[in-house]
Amino acid sequence: MALIFSGQYVKWVSKMRANLAPGVDAWGMSLKYLMGAVMASGGALIGIFSYMQRNVLTDPACVDVAARAKPKKKKVKMSMKDSFKFLVDSPYIRNLATLVISYGMCINIVEVTWKSKLKLAFPNPNDYSAFMGNFSSVTGAVTLVMMLIGRTIFQKFGWRVAALVTPSMIAVTGLAFFALNIFAPTFVPVATALGTTPLMLAVLIGAAQNILSKSSKYALFDPCKEMAYIPLDQESKTKGKAAVDVIGNPLGKSGGSFIQQVLIFGVGSLAAATPYLAVILAGLIVVWFKAANSLGAQFNDAMAVVESE
Repeated sequence: MALIFSGQYVKWVSKMRANLAPGVDAWGMSLKYLMGAVMASGGALIGIFSYMQRNVLTDPACVDVAARAKPKKKKVKMSMKDSFKFLVDSPYIRNLATLVISYGMCINIVEVTWKSKLKLAFPNPNDYSAFMGNFSSVTGAVTLVMMLIGRTIFQKFGWRVAALVTPSMIAVTGLAFFALNIFAPTFVPVATALGTTPLMLAVLIGAAQNILSKSSKYALFDPCKEMAYIPLDQESKTKGKAAVDVIGNPLGKSGGSFIQQVLIFGVGSLAAATPYLAVILAGLIVVWFKAANSLGAQFNDAMAVVESE
């Protein structure tokens, strides 16, 4: 819901900026409106949090005050070395970390290239801002739909199929996006028939890739990741979560950026690196599929043991 409303607010600010009188600092005006909304939201957060602390969390009708007063269990913290060792020793957690790393790297690889094309398609900051507003709103709306569909996927097809939806989305839309960039002249007749240009077609396909991959992550990938911990014993759960947090999330986010930096230094520009990025994306998706299939079999076996007990 936040994505939908914030996207429309950004779009409204962009339209307002386009209609300002000559000589008015349009960028400064839009910053005031955007940061004003950020400050208002922050103030609402502080107010609601303060109210909850004073009136909700102290109300016996809402919270078990006695249980809340008990000392909390210490969160398991693992060093990088311990996390690597745990991943090496546990194929189950290693597969789970592979899913997280693959997602982070794939999203980063496609998104950076897409935004570079987006800036070419919308050199005017006003148009760029309006497009990103619509992009946020559509992402929120599609996510809501995916969440409704996701429940049916889990019930009818199980964990494995649900876990494969996100890499399938990225494979189809991501590789289509790179194909439009690498073989742009080939798609000129198609773009002309659709009344657009190869650049704009690539931007729209890239937007679809980002929308579908992010919505499937929220609706399916994240629930799959959390469900994977259910059949594990308490020690494996706590150490597994810690290992994935220490290794999986940072490596996924930074790995894609590192690959792009190396390629840009090697070939000179992001445009020249695009074919290599497409090959790397395909390789990551293959690894992702193998890890998801392997983890799916392990998850089903572990759940069968838990249910038999």
